[in-house]
Amino acid sequence: MKISSNKTSDVREYIKQRLEGMYPAEEIQSFTFMLFEAYCAMSKAQLLAEMRSTINESELLLVYDAVKALEKHRPIQYIIGKTTFYDLEFMVNEHVLIPRPETEELVAMIIKQNQHRSGLRILDIGTGSGCIAIALKKHIPNAEVTAIDISNEALAAAKYNGKQNNAYITFAEINILDEKQWNLLPSFDIIVSNPPYVMESEKELMQPNVLNYEPATALFVTDENPLLLYEAILRFAKHKAEGCKLYFEINENFGNDLFFLCQKNNFSEFCIVKDINGKDRFLSMQKS
Repeated sequence: MKISSNKTSDVREYIKQRLEGMYPAEEIQSFTFMLFEAYCAMSKAQLLAEMRSTINESELLLVYDAVKALEKHRPIQYIIGKTTFYDLEFMVNEHVLIPRPETEELVAMIIKQNQHRSGLRILDIGTGSGCIAIALKKHIPNAEVTAIDISNEALAAAKYNGKQNNAYITFAEINILDEKQWNLLPSFDIIVSNPPYVMESEKELMQPNVLNYEPATALFVTDENPLLLYEAILRFAKHKAEGCKLYFEINENFGNDLFFLCQKNNFSEFCIVKDINGKDRFLSMQKS
């Protein structure tokens, strides 16, 4: 099926017909608005008001290629190369996870509890696109923020996003599982991490747009040791961060296990917080 013309109405109908049955109607409409904004510089309001009746050939080709990619379940954010997180724009590619709405809830909780504190030193472990670190820096501007990751490619994206959002952050390639690298980091007042927490056995529950395109190393952990990264972060906090607060995004199935793990490591003031869908999603605690 080809696009019958370069009229915006025909292009919209083409997108709808090609993706119908593959995605819900609301999601197709959202894709349409995003593609017109990204490739034709037309906002949702402009498109609905039909302020332009046609698009040019180069714009038409971009939309056509994007629809083909959507038919293969490639995430729209990777297609257009950007997404929005906490009202900030981030460049994303296949080297970083697409930020989730749940993670915005984590950021909101940290900001609410700490925005009036001064001289904070914050560490984001497994920063990916840099979304957590950058959002925190923008809303707690007097904080010193450090963000680490094991992926050079992810750090390149995070550095770009920090520059684009005018957020000065220290980025470093550090593996928190390697205790020899801990001395490369100073002490911190807040440690936050959204580490990989989906078990390998849960892959069958994942949508193809996630499973086939997003970086597996940032998503999955082994069934044999799913809490490996949390354990390492807790050990690091005991070693390097006296009196710090820790914030985790977690697998809903491991809230109790993590609660007892933190208790075992002498952390206190535990709080498991549910996300907007009512699932155990966040864990906060204090190192005394």
